[in-house]
Amino acid sequence: MCNRLNINIQSILMLAALMALSLLLAGCDKGSLASGKNGKVTEADFDAYLKYRSIEVRDDKHRQAVLDEYLQREALAKTIYNNHFNDDALIEAELNELRKEVLVSRYFERYLAENASEQAVNNYYNNNIANYEERKVHVAHILLRTNGHMDEAQRKVKLTTIQEAYSKIQSGMAFKEAAERYSEDAISAKKGGDLGWVKEGSIAQSFSERAFTLAIDEMSEPFESPFGFHVIQVLEAPQVIRRPYEAVKGEIRYQLRNQYKEAEMKRLMEGSDITLN
Repeated sequence: MCNRLNINIQSILMLAALMALSLLLAGCDKGSLASGKNGKVTEADFDAYLKYRSIEVRDDKHRQAVLDEYLQREALAKTIYNNHFNDDALIEAELNELRKEVLVSRYFERYLAENASEQAVNNYYNNNIANYEERKVHVAHILLRTNGHMDEAQRKVKLTTIQEAYSKIQSGMAFKEAAERYSEDAISAKKGGDLGWVKEGSIAQSFSERAFTLAIDEMSEPFESPFGFHVIQVLEAPQVIRRPYEAVKGEIRYQLRNQYKEAEMKRLMEGSDITLN
């Protein structure tokens, strides 16, 4: 290929350096930094480059050094391109794909920054505050476990045991003592049956219905859940606990960005005039 092009890397680099120098020495239009037979480089081009590379110019000397490097790379790329060093079609395809990727990315970066802003996130939180509130109740229980493999006789033994625990408490035994003696939930039994604060909806419906309707220190009659037979006691009344804004703003922003992006993509595609032949 080198014979066909009659050019090598060293000559390209030398030519690029000469072009960079010629660009600097050539006459420039207003707003132009350099020009040559392959076009011109404007202040806007260079400023965009500085922004893209996040380069903060310290002084004139630094700016000139960055500009020299920029012009040399510009000249080198154009020299290689004009001498057909690579497959033109492939380069154009790659550049086109990169252009589309950058265009779409930059557009949505700006669009979402405006529409899913901190204020938008805050407004959403305030307008949907119920979504970030949850009811919790502090409850203790005694559990006799059951499962689908038990026969009726085995289930009856469990029911009889939970009824015995219930009767003992009614007769004066402390709930904590009964839990330690009878409960098959080993973890909570060590704490007198204390389950801590239970979130509404996170437990079986039959359990939740009783836990959130009993008064403080009130005990339920024995009942069944998918886990087995229970007796429960409310230790502290239900409370509504709100998740603070700082704890949820990240997930709200993620949700809003997805919603806005999907809607905007749909709007843009509906306005597209590209159709399959």
